[in-house]
Amino acid sequence: MNYLSSLNYGNKILKSNNIRSYKLDSELLLAKALNKSREDILTNLNFTLEQKEFYMFKRLLIRRKKKEPIAYIFNQKEFWKYKFLVNEDVLIPRPETEIIVEEVLKLTSYNSSKLFLDIGTGSGCLILSIVKERPNSQGAAIDISKKAIKIAINNAKMHHLENKVKFINIDIDKFNNNKYDFIVSNPPYINEISFKRLEANVKLFEPTIALKAGLDGLRVIENIIKQSKKLLKKNGKLIFEFGENQENKVKNLLMENKFYINKVCKDIRSFPRVIVSTKLI
Repeated sequence: MNYLSSLNYGNKILKSNNIRSYKLDSELLLAKALNKSREDILTNLNFTLEQKEFYMFKRLLIRRKKKEPIAYIFNQKEFWKYKFLVNEDVLIPRPETEIIVEEVLKLTSYNSSKLFLDIGTGSGCLILSIVKERPNSQGAAIDISKKAIKIAINNAKMHHLENKVKFINIDIDKFNNNKYDFIVSNPPYINEISFKRLEANVKLFEPTIALKAGLDGLRVIENIIKQSKKLLKKNGKLIFEFGENQENKVKNLLMENKFYINKVCKDIRSFPRVIVSTKLI
């Protein structure tokens, strides 16, 4: 069977299992099975697969048709300018979280020496991307998942940042190590009802602990705001992501805790997604 016939086979399998990106996914999975680039596949459609290569392709298709995300099948995901290791112990990095990186970079110069804290770090992609862009800065990152911290440490080593960012398996309520210039976070913010409506590839595979946050989705965010009062320097910045229909409640929580709201950033769909705030007292 040649590449074209294999792709058609993959398209049929994935389409029949309601995978919307079936064409792209087939191409990516075949490239993975052959250890080639997608471009190599598409420019050599008449090349023939060996039997063991086609068997590998079929195994990958079985995983994808069960809605397993491509990022977990490949064990990696691009975020900002870099690649990061991921598995089912960490949330898959998403483009909207890159807004946090953008806002930090706007507020700091290349040579600035700042101290960052990332709450609920997961794969570590957020703090590591920031420190990559601000090489004179350092950071700490916490997560209640030991498995997530292990992935984050591996990502730090891969990007040669193991001496710049310290990863700690701890709950934020028990953490009081320093005073930080910036606190960043992509916390869980999905409420109970919305969680039930999530697509299968998210709900069945990504860690629930990194997604769900109580009846209103604000349980973790409220705690982050309260703890950040203790952990930030005066005039330090708290920048975090939040969910749909949460903007007003998030603003109120920040103001109640003596934070000034600098700006709210919208995502690519024009939904309010990231808030930048300053500790006043």
